[in-house]
Amino acid sequence: MRVVVLGAGFAGLELSTRLSEELGDDVDVVLIDQSEGFVFGFSKLDVMFGRTTEDAVFHPYADVVKPGVQFVQAAIRSIDPTTKRVETDAGPFEGDVLVVALGADLDPGATPGLLEGGHEFYTEAGAFALRDVLAGFDGGRVIVGVTKPPFKCPPAPSETALLVHELLTTKGVRDRSAVSLVMPLPVPIPPSPAASQALLAAFAERGITWVPKCGVRALDPSRRVALLTDDTELPYDLFLGIPVHVAPPVVVESGLTVDGWIPVDPATLETSFPDVYAVGDVTSVGTPKAGVFSEGQARVVADAIIARQRGGDAPTYDGRGVCYLEFGDGEVGKVDVVFLPGQTPAGELQGPSFALAGDKAAFGAERIRRWFGREWSNV
Repeated sequence: MRVVVLGAGFAGLELSTRLSEELGDDVDVVLIDQSEGFVFGFSKLDVMFGRTTEDAVFHPYADVVKPGVQFVQAAIRSIDPTTKRVETDAGPFEGDVLVVALGADLDPGATPGLLEGGHEFYTEAGAFALRDVLAGFDGGRVIVGVTKPPFKCPPAPSETALLVHELLTTKGVRDRSAVSLVMPLPVPIPPSPAASQALLAAFAERGITWVPKCGVRALDPSRRVALLTDDTELPYDLFLGIPVHVAPPVVVESGLTVDGWIPVDPATLETSFPDVYAVGDVTSVGTPKAGVFSEGQARVVADAIIARQRGGDAPTYDGRGVCYLEFGDGEVGKVDVVFLPGQTPAGELQGPSFALAGDKAAFGAERIRRWFGREWSNV
């Protein structure tokens, strides 16, 4: 059986690893990604705030050496879900099973003025460039602003606001600075009331202005103001933005999407096309757009493929994920949340505590060991 996997993020790496572990050379996995390597989302913040370097958080796909798995670095030009054929700039690939795990693209240009008057930190390039910007920032009005939902890693804007506060405090300029968090949600993390309450308390304690139920529709670079969706304005000296998220154009052009994202069976991750699955941020499955949910969905698809080879039943997706929250000053919280169709999401909070920082580090180290076969300490 040949399995063609598009995208080598959390989902693609977990899927190819599990198939290799269980089936070895009895399966032919082609893992395609245009990037040279993988970077955890939380590592972007580590680099951005000067905790580590770009090289320390970069994991080359050349290190993925597993039985039955071939990595191809290539851009995807077209996807035909009917024939399960993919055209790339490294040639065509066709499989018995096709798995689309291409994530969500970012479109900073969709927000007028963002590229000219602000910074985004959701791409690797944007986050890494902000390391020097933040290191040289001498205080002032800082806005962390979400343009519109959905957006990847829902805790990240809150984490960024808290880490900006910590940075300005360390620099000794917090007393002449202001930090605001603008988000088009009623609370920071709707699925977890406990986590939202903890974050709101942290904002209040640190003097961070919380602006809920508002998005950033544009920036006016000449006046240095953010224009919000409620028609108010907020002045800034430094704007850190979360751009509009969209499905990759090649996915939209394939005919797989409905209302911008790929609909799937929430239990099996199957699309409407036979033997074509979609997992992670590119779908409208109903979970947050976060790597840990993509990973869980990939395991379900892997188990379905393994069951086809060996016989037997495959488990269905349980909607569970664990997210870590940086509160600053070395403390980390942990949210364990479950999303199931027709049910209100339930999310429990642990911490924040210093001990959970070690738990988060172990989370990353375990996956690099599993996916890339080497040790990693994120420093």
